[in-house]
Amino acid sequence: MIEIENVTFHHGKSPILKDVSLTIKRGGITALIGPNGAGKSTLFALMARLLPLQSGKISFDAMDIRQTPSRELAKKLAILRQDTHVASRITVQDMVGFGRFPHHQGRATSLDHDKVQAALNVFDLADIAERFIDELSGGQRQRVLVAMAYAQDTEYLLLDEPLNNLDMHFARNLMHQLRDLADNHGKTIVVVLHEINYAAAHADTIIALKNGEVAAHSRTDEFMTEEAISRIYDMSVKVKAVDGLKMALHHV
Repeated sequence: MIEIENVTFHHGKSPILKDVSLTIKRGGITALIGPNGAGKSTLFALMARLLPLQSGKISFDAMDIRQTPSRELAKKLAILRQDTHVASRITVQDMVGFGRFPHHQGRATSLDHDKVQAALNVFDLADIAERFIDELSGGQRQRVLVAMAYAQDTEYLLLDEPLNNLDMHFARNLMHQLRDLADNHGKTIVVVLHEINYAAAHADTIIALKNGEVAAHSRTDEFMTEEAISRIYDMSVKVKAVDGLKMALHHV
């Protein structure tokens, strides 16, 4: 279980998050949504310990992120940040292999190699395993970084805009893979999503932020209403059922 208690964050004098408190139960996919500037990526960065907490508390299964050693926390949660620039010249296989470092600390075992190979296979990267990252398209690099987080094999997976640079084919595949991890491997996944319909189709729970505050926290099917979406995004949005799923028609 992820517990977020009274978290407030400022950039200078500008408030970004305002007394945010949330409990995210273990298992399933939780989508973090909201308009630009709502505080989604800041909350993600605080949960991932990419930013220091200014106030409040965040814990994973009672492990306080302020007090838990980095190596132990890295065995509990894996992260994918929105900034995916990789400067060094490194192969796809080696990049995915970095996900195993918290476990082997530089002394990889056969289990580590198996986990890396499994990640390459799952994300359709085996054929380009020996290519260098700087030779890849943006979408391919994105899949490599998701595969690295997957190879870390943690109970919790935090992904900030993982669909960036992915075309429809790979975006849908990735969401199906996340669904499989949650349903069949017991993973707890928190994903920041820009496109609400991917959340509608694949998430169990939606947390909506607006102006640095929690504006909604409910089951996905309960959230997906014209009133709720229009209120969050300050625009009129129609919601229609498509094959039993509620979809937001926000493009027209």
